Amino acid sequence: MTDAVAAEAAFRCTFAIEGAETLAAIRDALRAFAAPLGYDRFVLFSASAVQDDVVERIYWAEGDWFGGEPISAETYVRHCPVTRHIVEAREPFFWTKTAGDSGALYRIVRTPRGAGIHGLQVPVFGPAGLEGAMSLGGTRIDASPQARLALGILAAAAFRAAHRLLESPAGEETGALSEREREVLAWAAASRRHAEIVAGLGLSGRTVENHMRRIRKRLGVATTAQAIRVAIRTGEIAA
Repeated sequence: MTDAVAAEAAFRCTFAIEGAETLAAIRDALRAFAAPLGYDRFVLFSASAVQDDVVERIYWAEGDWFGGEPISAETYVRHCPVTRHIVEAREPFFWTKTAGDSGALYRIVRTPRGAGIHGLQVPVFGPAGLEGAMSLGGTRIDASPQARLALGILAAAAFRAAHRLLESPAGEETGALSEREREVLAWAAASRRHAEIVAGLGLSGRTVENHMRRIRKRLGVATTAQAIRVAIRTGEIAA
């Protein structure tokens, strides 16, 4: 891929993603751009560096990531060591997955080579830090600087567009938090783990997750870390 071709194709794809009205349209645009480069596996998710569980919500998971293993996409993403590496990364990075005697072996590499599944992980940052990430993979991928730059731009655009569509739907109530929402967020601000919040407040895990999702929507943010900062700044919870 030449610089001129990559730039023109990336521009057109970015424009399509930013104007997308559905998640399916975002997927279609990315697939069309990534397929000629050898990428046929995709994961897009919101994330936070301040939580034990980095992944907050998976927006899109597609492709044969598992090699026939009986494992769900959510479990795979949440426990994959490449996912954890985004906490330390500041820019897109390549990785490779090969089969070893004790199971799958993941490595962060400068240039993917040889057999196995290779991919590009793109962390997405905002004013409050890590907001999300996208991983694209395949068995024979274009790992050129042009492809890396173009996919990095598109992954960030895809995350922001998906967040806009899925986390801030029209008509969602915004503004002040409810008493219970302030309580849940205060526990999170005190660096309490998810299990501790569940036990301490006597709620189910799903209820806590739903509260956190509504909190982020009400405050107009992408991550729990951002929600904590906004809530402290506006006086919703104590510092």
